[in-house]
Amino acid sequence: MLRTGSSRTTGLVRRQSFYPLTAAASRLYTAQAAQTVSKLSADSQHKPLFDKILIANRGEIACRVIRTARKLGIKTVAVYSEADADSMHVRLADEAYLIGQAPVSESYLRTDTIIDVVRRSGAQAIHPGYGFLSENAGFAERLESEGIRFIGPPGAAIRAMGSKSESKRIMQEAGVPVVPGYHGENQDAAFLKQKADEIGYPVLIKAVLGGGGKGMRIVEKPQDFEMMLESSRREAIKSFGDDEVLVEKYLTTPRHVEVQVFADTHENAVHLFERDCSVQRRHQKIIEEAPAPHLLPEVRKQLGDKAVAAAKAVNYVGAGTVEFIMDHDTQQFYFMEMNTRLQVEHPVTEMVTGTDLVQWQLEVAAGNPLPATQDQIKCTGHAFEARIYAENPDNGFLPDTGRLVHLQTPRPSSDVRVETGVQTGDAISVYYDPMIAKLVVRGDNRRAALRVLRKALDEYQVVGLHTNIGFLKRLAQSPDFAAGDVETGYINKHLDELFPQATDPSPSTVAQAALALIIDSNTRAAMQMGSAGLYSPWAAIDSFRINALGVQTVAVVFGKQKYSVSVSVANEHVYSLAVYKHAAESDSSSSAKNTKSQIARFENVRSSWVAMPGGVGSSSGGGHLRVLLGDRLCASNVVFSRDSAITVFDQGNMAVFEVPRPDYMADEADAGSESVTAPMSCKIVQILVESGAEVAQDTPLVVLEAMKMEHVIKAPRAGKVVEVYYKVGDLVDEGKSLVAFEDASSS
Repeated sequence: MLRTGSSRTTGLVRRQSFYPLTAAASRLYTAQAAQTVSKLSADSQHKPLFDKILIANRGEIACRVIRTARKLGIKTVAVYSEADADSMHVRLADEAYLIGQAPVSESYLRTDTIIDVVRRSGAQAIHPGYGFLSENAGFAERLESEGIRFIGPPGAAIRAMGSKSESKRIMQEAGVPVVPGYHGENQDAAFLKQKADEIGYPVLIKAVLGGGGKGMRIVEKPQDFEMMLESSRREAIKSFGDDEVLVEKYLTTPRHVEVQVFADTHENAVHLFERDCSVQRRHQKIIEEAPAPHLLPEVRKQLGDKAVAAAKAVNYVGAGTVEFIMDHDTQQFYFMEMNTRLQVEHPVTEMVTGTDLVQWQLEVAAGNPLPATQDQIKCTGHAFEARIYAENPDNGFLPDTGRLVHLQTPRPSSDVRVETGVQTGDAISVYYDPMIAKLVVRGDNRRAALRVLRKALDEYQVVGLHTNIGFLKRLAQSPDFAAGDVETGYINKHLDELFPQATDPSPSTVAQAALALIIDSNTRAAMQMGSAGLYSPWAAIDSFRINALGVQTVAVVFGKQKYSVSVSVANEHVYSLAVYKHAAESDSSSSAKNTKSQIARFENVRSSWVAMPGGVGSSSGGGHLRVLLGDRLCASNVVFSRDSAITVFDQGNMAVFEVPRPDYMADEADAGSESVTAPMSCKIVQILVESGAEVAQDTPLVVLEAMKMEHVIKAPRAGKVVEVYYKVGDLVDEGKSLVAFEDASSS
C-alpha cells in the first residue's frame, strides 16, 4: 500500500482490494444481465465504455458502483473525507484521494477539489451515486463544459425536475394530475400561511429542491405553521442550499408508488415497472418492494406510461424515478416529484427485472442505446429491500452513532443481497446518513419473498449501537403488511403491534449469557497465566475448589430486572445451572432487595465454546456457544462489549444484558436526573429558552441536528429552566445534559 500526503492534506492512496468478489457475490446479478454484457460487447456499433471513473460518493452506493465497474473491467477512483479514511469504499477502489474534513460541505460537496482529482487521476467520468452532488444541475453542466462525462442526466433535466414547483408545472402541461397546493414563487411566511389556510389542514410543507424527507414537515393545525415553516427552511438550506418551499394538501391515507425510468441519447425511453415505498418513518422510506402489491392492471400501465412521458418531456437521459402519491382506496394517483438519479432502492427493481442498472448507466453515459426495449423488459417474481439503520425505533427512530462492535450479515445468494459500506469495527458517524446496509431479497411471489426476508432478518446481527432490525422483523410479521395492505401511515396505525411491551428473556437465554461469560472469563484468565495456567486448578473452567463442589455465580440485568445464575460442576465438562429472578428494584425494603426465586434449573448441561477474536484492548469479545439445556440444543452467538454488555443472539432473537457494577463503584448521585439530555450525538441549532424561564409541558427547548435532520427537544413537564449548558453550534455527545430543569411543584 502506498499513501502520499498527510492525513490533513489531499493525498493519493493506491490499494489492492481487501474484498475480492466471492462466488456468491458474483451471482448477485442474474444471467440476463450477464447476457446483456456479452451481447453489447459483440455489437460492432457498441461504443467502448470508460477506462476509469471517479465515484463522487461514499458508503454502500460507492461500493455498489465499484462492484459493477470491476465486473466490466473499469478502474475506479474513490474520494473520501478524513472520517472515511479506512472505509470500505476506499479499500475497494483502485485509487482513493483525500478531499477534506468530515463535514460534507468540506469534503463530498467540494466540486473544485473533486474535479481536480478527476484531472490528476485521469478519470474520464464521474458517477455521483445518490445524494451529495447527484442532483446538482450546476455541477453536471460544469463537468460537461470541462469535457468530463457526468454519469447522469443533463443539467437542464435536473433543474427542471429538481424543482418541485417547476416539475409540477411541466406535469400539469403533460396532463398528469398533481396534488392541490401552492407551488409559486411568493415565499412570504404570512402569504404561505394564508395559502395553507385556504388549502385546509393538514398540509405538507416541502423544500422545492428537497428529497429524502429533508425539509418536509406535516402541519396539523394553523398555530404550528410558522414554527414548522422555519424548521423546514433551516433543514432545506443545510441540505440543498435553497430554502424555497411549497405547500400542498396532505392526503391522510396515501400510498407512495414510484416508477423506475431510463432514457438514452437516441430518443429511447422505457420504464422498469414500479416500486411501493409506502412504509416510512420521519417521511423517509424504510422498506420497499417491487412490484407494488394489489395494483389494478390498468393503473400499473398508466403509471408506467405517465412516467415515460415525464422523462421524455424534459429530454431525460439516464436513470430516474418518477414518484407518485396514490389514494389507498381508489388508486387515483398524483405526480409528486422526479428524482433525477439512481434511487437507494434500485436493487429491488434489479431483482425482478434481471438487470444491472449501474451497468445501464455506464452504457448510456458512453453514448450507447438502452440495453433493452420496453417489450423485452419483464417483471418476474417479487423483491423487498429493508434498510438497516443505526437508529432507535423505541425512541422515535432517532439516529444512533457509534462503532460496530459486532456485525454478521446473512449469507449472500442469488436471492439475497447485502448492499453495505461497513464492516465490524467501522463507525457510524454523526456527519453522514445512519444507514448500515440494504438487505435485498427475492422470491417467486410476494409470499415467498417475505419468507426469505424474515429468515434473512433473523440472521442479521449488530452490536454496538441501536438498530431497527427488531422493528423490521415485527413489520415483516405484521398480518396487514403480509397482506400487502400498506400506506404511509402504516406505522402509526399499528403502534401496539410494532412496538409491543418488552418481554422478559427466557430462562435459557439468561443461562446462555451467564454460562458464556463464565467460560470465556475463565478461559481468558487461564490464557493470561501462560501455558501453565491452562492446566492450573485455580483457573479451571470447572471451578475446582479444594474440599468443595465448584460453584460460580453470575448476576446479569435485563432492562431493570436482575437475574443470577449459579453454575456448579457435576462431572468433567458437565454442569448444573440454577436461574434466579430477583425482586424488583422498586421495592425498597431490605428484605425484598435480597429476595430471589428460582425460575429454572438445568441438569446435565454440556457445552462447547468457540471464542471469536477479541480480548484485552479490543472493543468486543465473545464466541459461539453450543449448549444442551433440558431437551433443547441451543446454538447462539454471544458478544461481550467493553461497556459490560452481553448480547445473546439465539434463534433470531436478540437479548442484551448488563453485568451490574459493584455497589462501591456506583455513582454517588445521578447528575442527569433533573436534566433534559441529548438523545443522540448532535449539534445545537437553536436555543429556544433562557435560564429562569417558566415553561409548560411540551414547550420547545432546544433544536438539535443529527444526520442532517432536525429534532426538537421539548419540556417533559411544566417547570422552570435552571440553566442552559450549551450554545448554538456546539457539538454534544449522546446522554449529555442540555438543560437543567426543575419541576413546577418545586420551583
